[in-house]
Amino acid sequence: MSSYEWAAVQDAPVEELFPGIRARPLWSSPGGAQAIVLEIDPGSCWQGIDVHEPGPEEVFVVAGTFNDGVRDYPAGSFIHAPAGSSHVPQSVTGCTLFVFFPAG
Repeated sequence: MSSYEWAAVQDAPVEELFPGIRARPLWSSPGGAQAIVLEIDPGSCWQGIDVHEPGPEEVFVVAGTFNDGVRDYPAGSFIHAPAGSSHVPQSVTGCTLFVFFPAG
């Protein structure tokens, strides 16, 4: 028997974080680590500043172009944001991100 856990994005519950920004939780550990898919509609912007606490945030841009408030990251980009760093997630074109929080 396998100890793998898996989730299908289309079956994950949808949580609207801000207008045009949705999270689909895929997995979480008892220790707080999390994996989610974040969908940002064209022209949508995070409300406020997203501060990475208590740990880092790791992002893979699956589709579209993600902007962190400073620069654009096209599909295929990987971003490691260390603990204590911050950004303002947004997208002019819309994007889909895989986001991993190793420390919760």
